[in-house]
Amino acid sequence: MLEVIGAGFGRTGTHSLGLALEKLGFGPCYNLHEVAKNPGHREFWINAMDGKSIDWVSLFRAYKSAVEWPGVTFFDEIIQQVPKAMVILTMRDPESWYESATNSIFEALELSAYNPDSVKRESSGMPRRLILEHTFAGRYWDKQYALEVYQKHIDHVVSVVPKERLLHFAVKEGWEPLCSFLRQPVPNETFPRLNERTDFMNSAPDWARSILNARRQKGT
Repeated sequence: MLEVIGAGFGRTGTHSLGLALEKLGFGPCYNLHEVAKNPGHREFWINAMDGKSIDWVSLFRAYKSAVEWPGVTFFDEIIQQVPKAMVILTMRDPESWYESATNSIFEALELSAYNPDSVKRESSGMPRRLILEHTFAGRYWDKQYALEVYQKHIDHVVSVVPKERLLHFAVKEGWEPLCSFLRQPVPNETFPRLNERTDFMNSAPDWARSILNARRQKGT
C-alpha cells in the first residue's frame, strides 16, 4: 500500500523522483506507465473521471509509492484513503514548467490522437482526457490558465497536508533532503535524472516528427 505520494505535476522531476523512491525501497512506484502494464487500470481512471466511487486501496495494493499523473489529479481522494502517507511536492519554476510541459506532455498527448496504430491511439485516450481535459479543462495552450492550475494545485497540497508529512523538493537538491525526510540512508550513487526533454522528444516516432515539422513550418 502507498507509503509515499509524489504530488507534483509532470515535468517537475517526477520520473527522477519515482526511480529514487524505488532505490530507497519504496517501490514499485505507480505512474502512467503502470497503467499500460495493468489490464483494467485504465477503466479505474476512466471511472474516477466519471465521478464513480473508486477503491484506491485496491488499486494501489501492490505499490509503495506513486508520482505525478494519473494519481496527482485525484490527490484528495487518494490521501483520504491513505492519510498516513508521506507527501513529496516536486517544485519547479512555473515559467520553466510551462515551457517544458508545452513542448513535451501537451504536444505529445495532442499528437497521440493521430497515431496510425489504432490500439495505441485508443490507449492514449485516457491520459489525453485525464491531463488535457480533466486537469486543464482543454485550455492547456492558454499559458495564464495553465499556470493558475499549476499554482492552485501546489497551494492546495500545502493547505491539506500536515507540515511534518510534506516535503517541498527540487530534484536538483539530490538525495539528502529526500533521505532525511523519509529517514533512509543516502545511497552511494548519483541521484537519478530521467525524462529530460531532449530524451522525451528524441523518442518521438517518425509519424509524430512529420506532424511536428509541418506545424513548425506553418508557425503553429
